[in-house]
Amino acid sequence: MTDAYVMLNCELGAEADIVEQLKELEQVVDVFETIGTHDMMVKLQAENFEKVREIVSRNIQKLKNVRSTATLIKKDN
Repeated sequence: MTDAYVMLNCELGAEADIVEQLKELEQVVDVFETIGTHDMMVKLQAENFEKVREIVSRNIQKLKNVRSTATLIKKDN
């Protein structure tokens, strides 16, 4: 299993709608709003790196009012 963290920036006032849409995705483990350089953080768990990439590019980045994303993949030791 691959863990990933996706930081999102979104349009002002769209946070609650985006959080609800993200929670509908099967691979989303947790979603929370943040204060700082990003508006929210999403924890994903997927089968592998390619699946994480697919979820981010085909699902998360295409959500209405998502302006940008940055993804961190947990390194396995």
